[in-house]
Amino acid sequence: LAGRRDGGMAAVGLPGSDFSDLREIKKQLLSVAERSRERGLQHSGKWASELAFALDPLPLSELPLPPALTEEDARDLDAYTLAKSYFDLKEYDRAAYFLRGCKSQKAYFLYMYSRYLSGEKKKDDETVDSLGPLEKGQVKNEALRELRVELSKKHKARELDGFGLYLYGVVLRKLDLVKEAIDVFVEATHVLPLHWGAWLELCNLITDKEMLKFLSLPDTWMKEFFLAHIYTELQLIEEALQKYQSLIDAGFSKSTYIISQIAVAYHNIRDIDKALSIFNELRKQDPYRIENMDTFSNLLYVRSMKPELSYLAHNLCEIDKYRVETCCVIGNYYSLRSQHEKAALYFQRALKLNPRYLGAWTLMGHEYMEMKNTSAAIQAYRHAIEVNKRDYRAWYGLGQTYEILKMPFYCLYYYRRAHQLRPNDSRMLVALGECYEKLNQLVEAKKCYWRAYAVGDVEKMALVKLAKLHEQLNESEQAAQCYIKYIQDIYSCGEIVEHLEVSTAFRYLAQYYFKCKLWDEASACAQKCCAFNDTREEGKALLRQILQLRNQGETSSTDIAAPFFLPVSLSANNTPTRRVSPLNLSSVTP
Repeated sequence: LAGRRDGGMAAVGLPGSDFSDLREIKKQLLSVAERSRERGLQHSGKWASELAFALDPLPLSELPLPPALTEEDARDLDAYTLAKSYFDLKEYDRAAYFLRGCKSQKAYFLYMYSRYLSGEKKKDDETVDSLGPLEKGQVKNEALRELRVELSKKHKARELDGFGLYLYGVVLRKLDLVKEAIDVFVEATHVLPLHWGAWLELCNLITDKEMLKFLSLPDTWMKEFFLAHIYTELQLIEEALQKYQSLIDAGFSKSTYIISQIAVAYHNIRDIDKALSIFNELRKQDPYRIENMDTFSNLLYVRSMKPELSYLAHNLCEIDKYRVETCCVIGNYYSLRSQHEKAALYFQRALKLNPRYLGAWTLMGHEYMEMKNTSAAIQAYRHAIEVNKRDYRAWYGLGQTYEILKMPFYCLYYYRRAHQLRPNDSRMLVALGECYEKLNQLVEAKKCYWRAYAVGDVEKMALVKLAKLHEQLNESEQAAQCYIKYIQDIYSCGEIVEHLEVSTAFRYLAQYYFKCKLWDEASACAQKCCAFNDTREEGKALLRQILQLRNQGETSSTDIAAPFFLPVSLSANNTPTRRVSPLNLSSVTP
């Protein structure tokens, strides 16, 4: 059945589940790239071609043969050839007109696809003409309902091939019939496993790992690429990197697609140095590449690398200034120079080019935040979530916006959503903790700060916040423990300490040890206080008090249990080890 409905895949054989025969895989990729192009599916064709290019060339005798023409193909050939030339020139209505009544699979697909794209083009034109990007959403593609009725009849009669099923799924998704769309895309991957477009659409509809478990997907090598991609999307980066590594080992080491996906994965776990070096390598291999360059520019932005970002922006402008990614890169460049109005303008330009481009909505939200325009920021973030509910940056941005508006309950909801998407990101946990603190739910706040510390605190603030909470609750011993761990963490980084809170920590510890009558420790901390402007006087005063008490014959206490002591010398080149292992809080999710 699959062979009959797919029309011609049998010529190169159905894909197996392993990578033992790379020559066969290359044949399949070349074949599906050609068939995708014949149907106007440029992106799927490009993906297959790029992957085929990464494999060794085939000798003439092994090149795949074009699929055999059927009687129907021959009858429709003239109409198809003419319509395809109109289609390539984006004259979609004209192409559809000449394909009416065609019966062959290829011509029928092009007929339906032309009608679909014609509707999309009209919708986008109307959106750009009548509305600013932020009011988008009211304009509909008028062709969708008719297409759904016609395709559903064909589907029931089991007359759709793999490409037809893909288009039917896209129409269902556009009509927000998500459940039906997922079923149709799964069917499309069974009928035509080599068509990347269907897998990619499936990726966009799967929201969590549970959903993925319940899908019955074909056992083919394409599934490995799909899983690696979906793991990256679901922030399961470790699993994604393992998959990509196994694909490289299987023989795809030259694939620029895989290299770029690995770079994106490292970007997602904020391993900035690794991601930057991979992107630089990718630019050497594929210097005119524009895809993913907006992600590269995000990394340069985070590192404040102005000259490199400026070079990238100019370079992409020369290649193609009317690409969404180029507009985003230029927007990032202006944002780094604090020209936020200009940056927002470029993100708006990106959205006029592609209103469903996720990154631009989120970045535009950030710019409106910088410009203190909270209502526009909220609208932009909401659009980002409409496009992709998995975008943690948009949820986090909404949380920050409502924080500025002093609406902690809203804040809590959005930070929770961001935390669910990034359970091991300390920034979300610290934001959640602050929220709980404002709502006076201190037990929950403590859990959040501990968890942030346990997963590896990026900004090194969780312990200080936790210590201050313990201070508030008069839990002096726990507060002291937190401050000690904080100081050890800061010094063990080997960085020059410019943390405001270091002086706060030393001041608290000096007073704590003083109360415990541990003079040596107290004076060590008081001396450290003298190194900071804001605690210098207090440190000197405490040292005088300790000296006075020692002269009066007060001995250092031994019976009062202090949590544990600071190392004798705490200088930047001394790196004490962490004495207390972090609590196992993996089960704690606020």
